[in-house]
Amino acid sequence: MAKPRKPKNEETKVENSGAVVRHQKLCLSIDMEKHQIYGYTELEIAVPDIGIVGLHAENLGIESVLVDGEPTEFEYYPHNHQNVENEKRWRSMVSSPSSAADAAAAVYISALERELVPNLLINCCKPFKGLTDQIEQMNLENKLDSSAEPKQNVKLVRIDYWVEKVEVGIHFDGNALHTDNQIRRARCWFPCIDDTTQRCCYDLEFTVSQNLIAVSAGSLLYQVLSKDDPPRKTYVYRLDVPVSAKWITLAVAPFEVLPDHHQSLMSHICLPANVSKIHNTVEFFHNAFSHYETYLDAKFPFGSYKQVFLAPEMAVSSSTFGAAMGIFSSQILYDEKVIDQAIDTSIKLSFALARQWFGVYITPELPNDEWLLDGLAGFLTDSFIKKFLGNNEARYRRYKANCAVCKADDSGATALSSSASCKDLYGTQCIGIFGKIRSCKSVAILQMLEKQMGSNFFRKILQNIISRAQGASPVRTLSTKEFRHFANKVGNLERPFLKEFFPRWVGTCGCPVLRMGFSYNKRKNIVELAVLRDCTVKPDSRTPVLSSNTDSENRDGDIGWPGMMSIRVHELDGMYDHPILPMAGDAWQLLEIQCHSKLAARRALKPKKGSKPDGCDDNGDAVAGLDMRSSMESPLSWIRADPEMEYLAEIHFNQPVQMWINQLEKDGDVVAQAQAIAALEALPHLSFNVVNTLNNFLSDSKAFWRVRIEAAYALANTASEETDWAGLLHLVKFYKSRRFDENIGLPRPNDFRDFSEYFVLEAIPHAVAMVRAADNKSPREAVEFVLQLLKVMD
Repeated sequence: MAKPRKPKNEETKVENSGAVVRHQKLCLSIDMEKHQIYGYTELEIAVPDIGIVGLHAENLGIESVLVDGEPTEFEYYPHNHQNVENEKRWRSMVSSPSSAADAAAAVYISALERELVPNLLINCCKPFKGLTDQIEQMNLENKLDSSAEPKQNVKLVRIDYWVEKVEVGIHFDGNALHTDNQIRRARCWFPCIDDTTQRCCYDLEFTVSQNLIAVSAGSLLYQVLSKDDPPRKTYVYRLDVPVSAKWITLAVAPFEVLPDHHQSLMSHICLPANVSKIHNTVEFFHNAFSHYETYLDAKFPFGSYKQVFLAPEMAVSSSTFGAAMGIFSSQILYDEKVIDQAIDTSIKLSFALARQWFGVYITPELPNDEWLLDGLAGFLTDSFIKKFLGNNEARYRRYKANCAVCKADDSGATALSSSASCKDLYGTQCIGIFGKIRSCKSVAILQMLEKQMGSNFFRKILQNIISRAQGASPVRTLSTKEFRHFANKVGNLERPFLKEFFPRWVGTCGCPVLRMGFSYNKRKNIVELAVLRDCTVKPDSRTPVLSSNTDSENRDGDIGWPGMMSIRVHELDGMYDHPILPMAGDAWQLLEIQCHSKLAARRALKPKKGSKPDGCDDNGDAVAGLDMRSSMESPLSWIRADPEMEYLAEIHFNQPVQMWINQLEKDGDVVAQAQAIAALEALPHLSFNVVNTLNNFLSDSKAFWRVRIEAAYALANTASEETDWAGLLHLVKFYKSRRFDENIGLPRPNDFRDFSEYFVLEAIPHAVAMVRAADNKSPREAVEFVLQLLKVMD
């Protein structure tokens, strides 16, 4: 057994050994009582000329290393031996409280740098001198000829080891165990080249107690029961699709297995306590599975797919992706009496399945390309939402996601394909809140491309990507450059457009901000639209990233992005789209839009004294006058910018109150309705007409339930002494009219037949609880209503 050695100096480490893993076998025995993992791994490695192979290993005890069956020299540098060195460094750097943050960042970054370096160095040739001397010679040769390709000298390397510290990467909890594949965590439970560019096939064997089930990547070949006392069981898996080490996952527990009744490739696995819930939860799942195969015109790339549900206290995150399997928290399971989680759970499980196609099977060529695979998985999930949950659900979710991106896209961490951000952030940009924002931004950018080329062309691109991966000479990586080529060849998008599109949207951070207002010119019968262009990021913080893109055209004085935004004008006699607003141009611009409707020759009533003839009076108390002017002084009912969400942009549109009311009442698009509610809610002075409009929309059972909930929250926010608590009274009256028995004044039994109505009614108590008086306390009526529900509701 080798003792861990402390490196003499940083230069003796190997940054890139040039080795290539052809195949890896992993055989582990797991003792749940002692929380011990031990066994061996065998790697078929194409060894470079120097004969030294560098592997990643963290918190592992290395017992022995064999090369083609013969013992060999190896050196192991555990990273935890650097702690003493870090303490000395910390003390030397921290001279004052203000320098503590800089010191902490420096120590953290140095730890991340060390993680990237292979720390298990194996001599794969006959020893002729010290291993450290060979490493120094290899570093010298690499400097002299960095382009030399390694010869295909394949060696079989066997490493006997045990897991020394079960802290990260693999977790015990009672009689259960599972791995997680966060950044650089595969190395925490088996030696490997923990790099996304290294992909190989795997043979996996896990020996556990006979009452436990081991679930892992690939297809289960067979199970073997040993003759030990007590007997143990070995589960043997094979993964024939090359994947990187981080997609190898393992879960061990006394699971119950539910084969899918609709699709033989799928299995759903949970702990015994959740068996009743899992039947109900996964009933829909075959629809997503079949939809993806139909949409991509290809069979599922792995031989099987397993969904494992762990207890919430065991799960590190709500979802963990692996090759041909996913690990989830059992919190997302629900029984037939619970409908609140149905939509969110189906979307979460569908996204995990989409990641099997784009992310695990098709992988990014470089870290800069990870945004693309994440975006394609999200795009595929959106197609499932649109087909099975409805177009309203898909559009509303996309609108809300776009709003979140525009608010958060204000730093270099959201530059999707920036070499600087990917390098400086060490992969951490893909986790946490920034990971979610980047995912939403990736999907939005791909949907912009789909709008430009058409849905059929975009679908054809995805089918081509999968087809070449499953062809005779499979190509299972995808780069941004290749996708751009597909957009040009298959999607029929012009090169000049793509040349500007990708550097602007993918290579830099920030989203366009457009502020618009209009005036109606009665004499010319035109709308004069004023536009102020801005960005969520200051220009000086965007310039360095732009200048790093050689094919970007950074024009002085320009603010914006490629493309032309459409302005939709709803007039008295119809709706007209005007694609006239350039996304790039001067900060200020004035556009003229020709109206098609004509005004009546005479007016029935004169406008109010002191009001503007263009209908732009924002006084909320003069709603009747505004209504008159909107019909008599101009032919405009309401105006929308980018109605089809063709661009990821933050739009602030200014129009009279009555036009917002018209938009809410007459526009059937859920995005238009949500925008109108937000605009009415933000008015500085509220009229009873606005409150009544929101209440009428809340009561409209034909409207989309998510937007009706927004109307409920808007009513809560508008409730105040100034409006005599009208919003609060409307909310209480609406709830009691639907849920209470008029004769006895108590709630009727809950009725779950109408899901939309149920979700709206569930939101009313939340909305009522948001109402605040001038002293920031809940008014008496709101408190009494909530207390009544707590006392008498079933």
